[in-house]
Amino acid sequence: MRLSRIIMALTIGLAVVAAPTAAGAAQPQPTPSPTGSPQPTPYPPQPPVLTVNPSTIYVGDTTTLSGFGFGPNEVVDITVTITPLAAGLPGQSTVRRSDGSTVAMAPVAYRAAAPTHFTVVTDGAGNFTTTYTPDTPGQYLFTAVGQTTGRTASATLTVLPRPQPSPSPTYHPTHKPWPPHGGKLPVTGDNLGTPLAVGGGLVGVGVVLMLAGLAWRRRARFGGSTR
Repeated sequence: MRLSRIIMALTIGLAVVAAPTAAGAAQPQPTPSPTGSPQPTPYPPQPPVLTVNPSTIYVGDTTTLSGFGFGPNEVVDITVTITPLAAGLPGQSTVRRSDGSTVAMAPVAYRAAAPTHFTVVTDGAGNFTTTYTPDTPGQYLFTAVGQTTGRTASATLTVLPRPQPSPSPTYHPTHKPWPPHGGKLPVTGDNLGTPLAVGGGLVGVGVVLMLAGLAWRRRARFGGSTR
């Protein structure tokens, strides 16, 4: 009897001690916070850009090519494609016809001595700048391709023939407008000999006639006095 009471008392004591522990374990535990700052979602890179400035030049002038958005310290291949100019573009060569009118000469084919392929290296930000000097007219297409990233960009350039000085117009009596100098041909040094010779001859004839007149008057005067 006494032993059963002791066992019961121990059981009740253990139940009283375990009740708070069980209640604490049943409560929800807070979620531990992650260590470090969250990483932002990466955005896709912007496409590269290739510019040409100025975009229209004459043969022999220099233009500047600028590339942006390639890989850092990347080798970029640049290919140049040249096509002939369309007929009638400003700055093309003209030929003067026999009637004085002019006609534009359309280029047919050109052989470009300027490089049609070259490479550049970008800086740490993926940009580059270089120059190009064409030596033949045409439409130029520059295509830049990054060897590492494979990024591609393109730009165009118009190269015009260098203007030639206009030839002096040839005067023809049936053409208008008339030449300058009031419609009269200018007198050059080679044409003064004939007027001077004619003038000198007339002066000589005048002197002879004057001397002959004086001699005739003197003879007539002395002849009249002797009678």
